[in-house]
Amino acid sequence: MDYVIIGAGPAGSVAADTLRAADPNSRITIIGEEDAPPYSRMAIPYYLVGNIEESGTYLKKEPGFYEKNNIELVRSRVSGISPSEKNVTLADGAKCSYDKLLIATGARPIKPPIDGLDLPGVHHCWTLEDARNIIDRAQKGSKVVLMGAGFIGCIILEALALRGVELAVVEMGERMVPRMMNETAGGLLQSWCEDKGVAVYCGAKITQVADGGGELMVTLDTGKTIPANLVVVAAGVTPNMDFLEGSGIETDQGILVDETLQTSAPDIYAAGDVAQGPNFFGGEKTVHAIQPTAADHARVAATNMTGGRSSYSGSLVMNVLDTLGLITASYGQWEGVPGGDSAESLDEDNYRYVNLQFDGDVLVGAITAGRTDMVGVLRGLIQSRVSLGPWKEALQKDPHRIAEAYVDRKGV
Repeated sequence: MDYVIIGAGPAGSVAADTLRAADPNSRITIIGEEDAPPYSRMAIPYYLVGNIEESGTYLKKEPGFYEKNNIELVRSRVSGISPSEKNVTLADGAKCSYDKLLIATGARPIKPPIDGLDLPGVHHCWTLEDARNIIDRAQKGSKVVLMGAGFIGCIILEALALRGVELAVVEMGERMVPRMMNETAGGLLQSWCEDKGVAVYCGAKITQVADGGGELMVTLDTGKTIPANLVVVAAGVTPNMDFLEGSGIETDQGILVDETLQTSAPDIYAAGDVAQGPNFFGGEKTVHAIQPTAADHARVAATNMTGGRSSYSGSLVMNVLDTLGLITASYGQWEGVPGGDSAESLDEDNYRYVNLQFDGDVLVGAITAGRTDMVGVLRGLIQSRVSLGPWKEALQKDPHRIAEAYVDRKGV
């Protein structure tokens, strides 16, 4: 059996491990564009800070791992797929045939249409090459502007701040991490960052980056101009699926997959940030671009590729951020549901916040700040969809009693 995996990130790596364990004698090929062994993008911030070497980002630490496990690494860009001929076309025109194919190409950063983003000193923070360029310019005392304070932007924010730079963050949304937090939590995070010496401009857009003769000049739509030695762009990502044009594989926001992670084409599966699949709460299929979901996708897809039976019911949307020591998190339907109830508690002076969202007497979403002790409890209650009964009223009066509710309703 010839298995081909397009994408050398965590999803591709987990899939290869799963395939090899289930089918010891198969041929496995991983195709990746970058000139580096398969690595985790989530480890890049640790590399930026200096906590690990570049090799610390690699997904496999054992020397010769791929050779020992008969996994071939091909460094190339994929330009097309032919489901009818069951082959993949590489950038140089070469063909790679498959019996089963997994598309795990992840996502790429969005480049907004802003003048000056092609200037030297403007970088994304997505690849190891990006990280090397950022390290060169983000020296202690350097002036750095970060475009975007979403989930990825805040991870980059911490790494830059820990490098000792003079950091300014520009977020076009009215609050930080607008797709993860409500106004209260986003405002709390902004205050925390400002107290740590980071300048944060929310509700503002960068309109131009210009060469100021020795440094970059970043202009905002408010009229403010910020000098910078480095501009880091974190304006969101989009799935890598342009190469599917003409393949007939159905796409929407990502590659559409069913509960087995199979695409609309026979013997072709998709996993990770490029896959749009089942949602934990039902309804429309979604792209859930976090590494734990990529790993779940990969295991399910690879199991089915080898003839096993595995289904993916949807991962719970859960995001946890550590931003300069403040832990914030959102879970499930944190924005609430139509007709649902909510409860919240705010201790602004101590940066502690809890917001709970209910559908009937079932907890369906939550936001927390400064409450690391609640992470497992909230996830457990939301995932199990347990009826809270009288505990709903108790939690509406005091959301901090969530651990008591968990112990009582889960029988721990």
